[in-house]
Amino acid sequence: MFRLDEKLARIAAGPYTRKDFIIADAKDPDMGPGLYAVGPARQDDGTSTRLRTREEFLQSIEAILEQDVVDIMLTSVSNLEQLVKRGAFKGSKVKPAIRANDTTDIWRHRGATYHGSPSRPFRTAALERVKGLTNLGLYSMTFNNDIEWDWLSLEAFAEFREDAIENKISYFLEVFNPNVSTVLEEDMPRYVNDAIIHALAGLTEAERPRFLKIAYNGPRALDELASFDPSLVVGVLGGGAGTTRDCFELIHQAEKYGARVALFGRKINLAESPLQIVHFMRAVADGHLSPSEAVRAYHGALGAASIKPYRDIEADDVVTEAALKSA
Repeated sequence: MFRLDEKLARIAAGPYTRKDFIIADAKDPDMGPGLYAVGPARQDDGTSTRLRTREEFLQSIEAILEQDVVDIMLTSVSNLEQLVKRGAFKGSKVKPAIRANDTTDIWRHRGATYHGSPSRPFRTAALERVKGLTNLGLYSMTFNNDIEWDWLSLEAFAEFREDAIENKISYFLEVFNPNVSTVLEEDMPRYVNDAIIHALAGLTEAERPRFLKIAYNGPRALDELASFDPSLVVGVLGGGAGTTRDCFELIHQAEKYGARVALFGRKINLAESPLQIVHFMRAVADGHLSPSEAVRAYHGALGAASIKPYRDIEADDVVTEAALKSA
């Protein structure tokens, strides 16, 4: 059994402990932004002259798997296929997952403007072809207070659920904040919570997601959703790279206000040392270090490895993301 299954079972049975907090590495940027999003080929001195190749990106995934700290590794179907062929998951307790759809709001190619229009549903991955690789997928939706596109998104979600049941694929549900300005900023967290509950209310247990992946919209919004239905496990997404303090602060606040999962992409992928950032994410989630203590320990680890940080320690120990400042 994978660690994810063990932790979800304990969370469902209760009582929850911080050791059960789930950490996922979202290594699926090729499904949205494309080539450039895999990140720069960074040298230890902090310089970079090119982007990483696919092979280098696959090697970075293998390194995280070998570290054996995260509970889920999320990738594109094409990359998971290659990793399975290479035996990367053989004997691993890390659960492989694929991005099962790629809505237009994540099409953030260089020079593109797709993400400036209301999200349209779209799926590249074919579930019947991934059954030999994994039985877990991420399905993504974005509600924009636009009746035509939101209705179409819900219709596509219904089709996906039937496809998932037919192919014995379980899923977790990602719900982004609106990608166009159609909801007042002060109403947006409540709007998203209501949209999520509305989308799930008509589903049987067999159709429901194993957990949610949502933006952190502050403590009040997270607590409202997490406390409404304890059987619905709530997770937070990482958003932008931010400072190292942003990364650890998000883990800390998310766990404190009811989230049981953190799914971070850029905060891991673009860190000076992905392995060290994951190590200290786990320490913060377990309550062994405060966010500020973890920043200083992380910088100590960078120094010991002669890796130049992006920022000096004081600048890196600052919370910069608005939602985190509201706690």
